Amino acid sequence: MRTSLTVKRPPFLLYSYLAGEIMAPFLASFIIMNGVSFLVRLIPFLNTVLEYDISPADFIRLFSYLFPTMLSYSIPMAAMLGVTIGFSRLANDSEMLAFKASGISIYQVVPPLLVFSFLVASVTAYFSVSLIPAGNISLQKMMYQLAKEKIDRGIREQTFTEALGDLVVHVGTIDRENRTWHNVWVSDNRERAIPAITMANSGTMRSDVEEMKATLILNDGSMHVPEPTSSQIITFDRYILDIPLKPLANATLRQTRGTMNLSELLAQTEKVGADTEAGGSYFTEYLSRLVLPVGCFTLALFGLPLGLQAGPGKRAIGIPLGLGIYIIYYVVFSIARGIASNGGTVAAMTTTMWLPNLFFLALAVVLIRQTAHEQQFVPPVISSILAIQVSIIQSLFHRAVSFVFPSRRKDPPPTYQAGDFESSPPSPNNLHGHVATRVFHFPSCPYYHLSHTIEFKNVSMALDAGFTPCPRCRHIMDKEK
Repeated sequence: MRTSLTVKRPPFLLYSYLAGEIMAPFLASFIIMNGVSFLVRLIPFLNTVLEYDISPADFIRLFSYLFPTMLSYSIPMAAMLGVTIGFSRLANDSEMLAFKASGISIYQVVPPLLVFSFLVASVTAYFSVSLIPAGNISLQKMMYQLAKEKIDRGIREQTFTEALGDLVVHVGTIDRENRTWHNVWVSDNRERAIPAITMANSGTMRSDVEEMKATLILNDGSMHVPEPTSSQIITFDRYILDIPLKPLANATLRQTRGTMNLSELLAQTEKVGADTEAGGSYFTEYLSRLVLPVGCFTLALFGLPLGLQAGPGKRAIGIPLGLGIYIIYYVVFSIARGIASNGGTVAAMTTTMWLPNLFFLALAVVLIRQTAHEQQFVPPVISSILAIQVSIIQSLFHRAVSFVFPSRRKDPPPTYQAGDFESSPPSPNNLHGHVATRVFHFPSCPYYHLSHTIEFKNVSMALDAGFTPCPRCRHIMDKEK
């Protein structure tokens, strides 16, 4: 007797359809997020762009070095929004309901989400581990190269220039072919109340981008160093003056930790000691490069339960909730990083940095499970309390708006008499309830015609289902008693 094993093929058609539903909003969110980030990062660099007279090609290079840092934060947010919007559309169009009717559970739509989350996390990891330090190094070199070019353009014949910071340079003539200066005059104001004057027959300037400095080489001259009570005159055949290049961009561009790769960060941590504050900062930077990509994977998983909170007649609360979770995640991550950067044992810092990811990953799994079992995120009692508080706040807000803007006052809600209904006063008939808030309304309530998801024949059925009346409807019930 032969037995045959049939291997069930994965539903690739379903997976490809879900992937398409996720990718379209992801790409749109990605473009919008990076456009906003680009404008935010452009403002601090406008002064540098204008002062250095940067060409369009250099401008593109400049921001290509900045994009890895921006993408490490925009990709996680775009991934969460893409998944949330994709599943919200499926829920609003009742496609998720059709999936359930066809025997497709929530767990069967998780594999394409996992693949998508893994891919965006891998891209984020590549940016975090490789491109960010390389981009920071290239950005520094470019800024210092621009500073050196500005100095070259700023030094003209028979003109005083302050392009070298605390040095004022005057050149008689410039040999463009040999790049040599003649009849050079230099006023050195660095850390001096009275400047030192240097005069030379010739000179030249060299720049070292790797060392981030420029070097003035003066030949056949003298230096006059005045003091409050005396002065010195020093003659020289050759005088070398090193000048650190300081571009006008923000000082934050020169971050030692940001330009190191993972192996260099670990080596520096071992060199200064992990228990020191400096060692803690290096090791924290090392851990951050590994933690953030996993955070991107975790945030993308939140999109499934958040997106499925939408539906016909429901308010789409997934996007604002997702933005809130994104902000809370990075706040918690920043707190953990601040604690770990103070130094300590390697195990303690590692645990502190990974705790936010473990917590949010567990929360995402719990929310997916609750969504699969059609359970609420928040217990009904807490949801009812929050709904009542929101109703009270909305009522107070509308009253305040009506008081400040009398022209916007609306007509009072209609009152109903017993004769207006075929059976009885408003309490027993056509109650509207909202599944998300677990609150029901009478026909006389101004919130009766808001979006609702369920109707009850009478009050007792609504109460048995765990629904509670809004404050206004509760007042009606108390009056009837």
